[in-house]
Amino acid sequence: MADTPVETDVVIIGAGPAGLFAAFQCAMLRLNCLLIDVLPEVGGQCIALYPEKPIYDIPACPAIEASQLIAQLEKQIAPFNIPRLLKHRVDDVSGNRGDFSVKTDKGTTVKAKAIIIAAGAGAFGPNRPPLEGLENFEETGSVQYYVRRKADFANRNIVIAGGGDSALDWALALKDNAKKLYLVHRRDRFRGAPESLRLLDDAVAAGQIEKITPYQLHALHGENGKLSAVEVIDLDGTTRKLEADTLLPFFGLATDLGPIATWDIQTARSVIPVRPSDCETSRAGIFAIGDIASYPGKLKLILQSFSEAAMATHAIHPIVHPDQALHFEHSTTRGVPATA
Repeated sequence: MADTPVETDVVIIGAGPAGLFAAFQCAMLRLNCLLIDVLPEVGGQCIALYPEKPIYDIPACPAIEASQLIAQLEKQIAPFNIPRLLKHRVDDVSGNRGDFSVKTDKGTTVKAKAIIIAAGAGAFGPNRPPLEGLENFEETGSVQYYVRRKADFANRNIVIAGGGDSALDWALALKDNAKKLYLVHRRDRFRGAPESLRLLDDAVAAGQIEKITPYQLHALHGENGKLSAVEVIDLDGTTRKLEADTLLPFFGLATDLGPIATWDIQTARSVIPVRPSDCETSRAGIFAIGDIASYPGKLKLILQSFSEAAMATHAIHPIVHPDQALHFEHSTTRGVPATA
């Protein structure tokens, strides 16, 4: 594959929820596409970071685990046999609208008429708390930044630190598994969806979660990397030890655009500004959707990335088929294109 360029209509960089749905939209418009992702499997952060995390804002799904959402998106595109290059990082993009060359770190070249960047947060890693001896506790798994299997945390004394959606969601998701669960935040007010805040109040009232505010992490205690207590401190310098064998700090992700920053595309603070009407970037023929895309009023919700995927693919159609008019039709009217 490295010797002969692969040809397609659209290259989709990133195979998370946004990229998978963009592939489906391409198929609906009879555009050939190819998915590229640096990870060994599709799913992006949903699979790599939190496969068992419940997601509540997918239409028609009161709650769905991240891995189940990816499975459903895979099922949706399965009839189209969309090719994919996994464990490939896109290092270089050259050419212009209608004639791009995409090169990966494995030496593969893909020729495409348009590009959709659905790279989520780009290259990412957790924001780690500045605690002495942290690495020793990370090595043993006493300190973790992602929850891949809830069952791994059964009957543990857990401290969750953070005040955003991830901290709230995992506190609510693990409260029934844990022996004891503390939620630590430097303020008494949390940043989360109103329903999550209501559920938190209910769990605190029921004794399922102990809220530790206004405190922040101060020190870790234990031997040979095995955690025995998490020490927290308030604004007055008062400390408190919480008996714990697991610490889950959720302070967000440190993101980096990586090679994307060299592709002659306007960027700003690890995101890519796009035109809201069609998600095109500053470089004609290259579009960005999902968490990596930015515009006024943008909400970082998976459901919004689905809308962006539809807008971008409809804008790409005239690039691929300049002599073919595209008349918008509802999927209920035209059905799913035959794959034969």
